[in-house]
Amino acid sequence: MDLKPDFEGRFKRVVNHQEADRVPLCEVLIDYSIQSQFLGREVSADDLEAQVEFWARAGYDFIPIPVSMMTPGGVTDESEITKVLREKVQKERPEEQDPKAWNLEFTSFIHEREDFEEFPWDAAGELDFSNLNQAGKLLPEGMKVIAVSGKIFTLTWMLMGFQNFSIKVITDPQLVADVFRKVAEIQFSALEKILAKDYVGALWVVDDLAFGTGPMISPEAFREHVFSWYAKMADRCHEEDRLFIMHTDGDVTALMPDIIGTGIDLLQPIDPTCMDIVKMKKEYGDRISLVGNVPNELLRSGTVEEVKEYTKHLLREIAPGGGYCVGSGNSVPVWAKFENYMAMRDTTLKHGFYPITL
Repeated sequence: MDLKPDFEGRFKRVVNHQEADRVPLCEVLIDYSIQSQFLGREVSADDLEAQVEFWARAGYDFIPIPVSMMTPGGVTDESEITKVLREKVQKERPEEQDPKAWNLEFTSFIHEREDFEEFPWDAAGELDFSNLNQAGKLLPEGMKVIAVSGKIFTLTWMLMGFQNFSIKVITDPQLVADVFRKVAEIQFSALEKILAKDYVGALWVVDDLAFGTGPMISPEAFREHVFSWYAKMADRCHEEDRLFIMHTDGDVTALMPDIIGTGIDLLQPIDPTCMDIVKMKKEYGDRISLVGNVPNELLRSGTVEEVKEYTKHLLREIAPGGGYCVGSGNSVPVWAKFENYMAMRDTTLKHGFYPITL
C-alpha cells in the first residue's frame, strides 16, 4: 500500500469536494503514547523528527504544529500562555509553587479593567515558531504542515473565568470586547509568518464553541467577537491559496450558517455525542467539508470490530463525492486503545479508496 503523503493531490482535493485516490485521514491531535506505540519507540513533545515520521508513516498528508497561545490538549503543559502566567504569578508571589496558581483550568486572571491593563500582553504575544521553522527541513515529499491556532473564545473566557465572563458580558461588555480583541490580535498577528512558509498548507483554529445542548454564548456575540476574526483569517488563508479548518466540540447546529459564512473549508469533528454527521453532510455538505467522527468512547471501550464497522459506516455514508476525511470524534487521547485507533486507521486505508464500494 502506497502511504506517501500527498497534501495537494489528496487532502486538499478532497476538502475541495472532489474525489482523489483515497479518503484522507485527519486528526488535530494524537497523543504521543499512541504515536510511540505505532513507531515502536518513544515520541515526545520535543522530538519533532519522530513526530513527522509518525504522521507520514501512519498515512497522514500533514503534521499539525501549534503556533498559538494555547496548545490543543496542552492547556497545562505545552501552552505558551501557561509559561507567561507562571512567570506572572511567581514574579508577584515568589513563594508560590502550586501549579494550580497559574493553571487556567483552576485560576482566572482578568476580572476587572485594572487586571486587563496590567496583564502581560506583550509576553503573551511572543509565540513559539521554532517547531514550525524546523519542520520545513524534515517533511517528506508531498507532506505539509497544518499550523494550529485559534482559541479566541476559549482563551478569553478562561482568562476571565467563565462565571465572571458571563456576568461581564452583561455588566461590562467593553471589558469583554477588549479581552476578545487582544487575544484575537495576537493570534492574527502570527498569521503572516505562518503563511510565509510554503510548506504550510492550512491553518487549523481550535475553539470549543458549544455545549452538548447548543452554543455557549449567543450567536450574535459569536458574530461580533469571534466569527469576525475567523472570517479575516479565512480570507488571508484563501488569498494565499491555503485551507482554513476549524475544530469545535458540542452541538453547533445553530451556528452552522455563521461557521459556513466565515469561509471555513473543513469542520471537525461533528461531535458524535450530540450531532449526526450523516445529516450534516446531507444538509451542509455542498458548502463545507467535514472531518469525523468515530466516537472517542468507542476508541476507549469499544471492540476492534465495532470500530471497524463504524468507520465503514462513515465511509459508505459520507465519503462519496469528496468533502470528507476520517477522524475521531475529538482527538486521539492517551486513554484510547491503540488497537482501536489502528482499527479506525486500517479500515480507512483498506476500504477508503474511490470510488467507495462498501
